[in-house]
Amino acid sequence: MLVDSPEKIRNLALVGHNDTGKTTLASALLLTGGVVNRLGRVEDGNATTDFDAEETARGISLGIGTSFVPWRGHKVNIVDTPGYGIFHAEMRAGLRAVDAALLCVNSVAGVEVNAEKAWEIAAEFELPVLVHLTKMDRERADLARALDSLQASFGRQVLPIQLPIGREQEFSGIVDLVSGQAHRFDRDGNGKGSSGPVPAELEAEVTLWRNRLVEAVAEAAEALLEKFFEEGTLSEEELRQGLRTAVARRQLFPVTLGAHSHGIGNSTLLEVLLEVAPPPSTRSHPATARDGAAAAVACDPAAPLAAVVFKTLNDPFTGKISILRVVAGTLDSDTQLVNARSEELERVNGLLALQGKQGSAVPKLVAGDIGAVAKLKSTRTGDSLVAKDRFLRLAWPPVPDGAMSFAIEPKAKGDEEKIGDALARLIEEDPSLHAGRDPQTGEFLLSGTAQLHVEIAVSRLKRRSNVEVVLHPPRVPYRETILRAADGHGRHKKQTGGRGQFADCKIRIEPLERGLDFEFVDDIFGGAIPQNFRPAVEKGIQEARVRGFLSGNPMVDFRVKLIDGQFHDVDSSELAFKIAGSLAYKDAMEKASPTILEPIMKVEVITGEEFMGDIMSDLSQRRGRPQGMDTRGHQQVVKALVPMAEMLNYAAALRAMTQGRSDFHMEFSHYEEAPRHVQEKIIAEAARLKKEEAEA
Repeated sequence: MLVDSPEKIRNLALVGHNDTGKTTLASALLLTGGVVNRLGRVEDGNATTDFDAEETARGISLGIGTSFVPWRGHKVNIVDTPGYGIFHAEMRAGLRAVDAALLCVNSVAGVEVNAEKAWEIAAEFELPVLVHLTKMDRERADLARALDSLQASFGRQVLPIQLPIGREQEFSGIVDLVSGQAHRFDRDGNGKGSSGPVPAELEAEVTLWRNRLVEAVAEAAEALLEKFFEEGTLSEEELRQGLRTAVARRQLFPVTLGAHSHGIGNSTLLEVLLEVAPPPSTRSHPATARDGAAAAVACDPAAPLAAVVFKTLNDPFTGKISILRVVAGTLDSDTQLVNARSEELERVNGLLALQGKQGSAVPKLVAGDIGAVAKLKSTRTGDSLVAKDRFLRLAWPPVPDGAMSFAIEPKAKGDEEKIGDALARLIEEDPSLHAGRDPQTGEFLLSGTAQLHVEIAVSRLKRRSNVEVVLHPPRVPYRETILRAADGHGRHKKQTGGRGQFADCKIRIEPLERGLDFEFVDDIFGGAIPQNFRPAVEKGIQEARVRGFLSGNPMVDFRVKLIDGQFHDVDSSELAFKIAGSLAYKDAMEKASPTILEPIMKVEVITGEEFMGDIMSDLSQRRGRPQGMDTRGHQQVVKALVPMAEMLNYAAALRAMTQGRSDFHMEFSHYEEAPRHVQEKIIAEAARLKKEEAEA
C-alpha cells in the first residue's frame, strides 16, 4: 500500500505482558483489513508477525514483527513486540519507532508486570498510550475489575471509551461511548457485524460512563471546560476533537475492548486508531547534530531525508533486511544515503512494505511511514540513515549489557569460525546478545538478558546455521574493588650485559563511587618520569586490573594517581614502565583492602496469595531482601533485591514451587560487596580453576 501523506498513517506498537493476545490481535486486524483470509496463530506457525521457526516451536513472540492494515484509505502500521521480560530491548526498539503504544491487557488477569514496564517505557518516550482489554469472552473477564486494576496502576486518567455487550461467553458486541452506537459482531472471526442503537438494558450504564468521559475530556482543555460549565455537556464533534488532543498530550488513556479469536472488536478498534491515535505529523524526534548539539526532527516529507533502522532480519533467501522508520523526507527506491554512525555511503536498491517476513515492492516511503530495505552493507539496528546534506543521528535507546553469560564451545572440531559468523548474524537481529572472548579465561562467552535468552540463541544457531554448541554453566560477572586508599611502588630493573631495563613509579589508589569504573590521574610535577613514558604506566595498570587481584575478576571503581618515579636515560622504555605500573598496582592492592562485588538483581514475582509463604521463604534462603509487596488485580507482587548468583536456577524452582502458576521478572540493579563467606568461596573456586589450568 502506498500513501503520500503522514496524515494517512498511524504507527502503533502492540505491547504488554506475555499471553495477552498481542499477536492474535495483529492477525485479527489483518484479517478484518483483508490482508489475510484466516486468523493466524503463533502455535500454528501461520501468524504473520511471528514467522520465526523458534517462535513457532515455543509458541511465543521472541522479537519484533511488523505488518500494516489498510483501512478507509489509511495505512495502520503495526509493530508487534514480545511480552516476556527478557525481551524488553525489543519492546523498547518497537516503541521508539512508533507514535503511540497500544497496551494490551488481559481482561481476566488485569495489569501484569510487563504491562507496567511497557507503560514506563512509553512514558520515557512521551508516547500516547491506548489501552486494549483482550479476551473479553473468557470466563471471569470483567471490565470493572480490569479497570480497577488499570486505574490502580496507572491513574484515574485511564477511562473506557467502549462498554461490552454481554459478559464472558455471552460477549457479543461493543457500545461506542463517543458516537453512542452499539456494534454487534458475528462470532465466526471475520470481524463483521452490524450497528444500531444502544440496548435498553445498557442505557443507564452508557449514560453514566459517557458523562464521566465528557467531564474528563473537558477538564483536559480550558475552552472545553468553559463550554461544559455553560451547557453541561459537549457535542460529539467536540468530544472527538477533545479526546484526540487529550490522548496526544498524555492527559487521557482510552480503554477499548475485544475478543479477537472470534473477531469481536476488530473493526471498532481500527476506527478508534484512525480517530484517536496521533498521526506521525504530530511528533518530532530527538536527534544529535555532528557538533553534539541537540536537535528535533519534524515529520516533513519535503525535508532532507532521515530514517532510523529499528530491526534487522537475516533471511536465508533474501539476506539482510533492515526495517526502518522514515522520520523526515521521502525515501525513494534508488537513493544514496549516509550511515551517521559509520559515515559510510549506503545505496537503497528497492523498498519493501512488509507483512511479517513477506515484502512487496513500493516506489517510495513518505515521512512517518515504516518499510524495509534489503542488503545494506554496514547498517545495523539503531543506525540513522540520512541525506548527505543533513548529518545527524536520531536518538536510539542504549543496548542493555548482558545480565548472564555462558561459555560456549563447538560440539564439532573446526566449527569455531562457523560459530563466529552465525553469532554475528544473530546479534544483528538481536543487539541485546553479546559475544566475545573473555580476556581473563580465554573462553568464548555468549551473554544475554537471561538463561532462556541464551538458550534461544543456541537453538537458532542449530536451526539456521547447523552449528551445535555446548553451554557451560552461567558465569556470574563478579567485580573487585578497594575499600580504602593506599600507596604502591613498582620498580623494574633488569641487567643482561647489554642495554638493561629500568623503570620506577609510585602511585596512590583511591576508591571511587560505584559505577565510575576507573580513572587515571597524572599527578607528577617536574620530570621524575618523562611525559612519553607515563601512558605506559597506565597501560600496565589497565592490563593488571582486568585480571583483578583476589579472584581473577576485573577491578573497578578506583582512581590511580601517578605521583613520582625515576627513569634512566638509556635503560628506560615503555615496556619497562608498563611492567613497573603493574607491579605498583599489585603493591597498592595489598594495602587497599580489596573486596569482591556481586551483581544484585531487582526481582518481581507475580503469584497467587496461596504461594506467598513459600516464595518469601525461598527468596530469604537466596539472600533476598524484600522491597515491598503490591496487589495487582487478584494477584500479589513480591519485590526483592537478590544476588544474581542465587537466581540462576530460579525459573525452574518457581515453576516447581507454584505448579507453573507464577511468573517473575528480573533485571540488573547494582553491584554491592559480597558477604565474606561468599567471597571465600569465589576466591577458592578461582584458585582451583587456576591450578587446573596450570596442570593442564
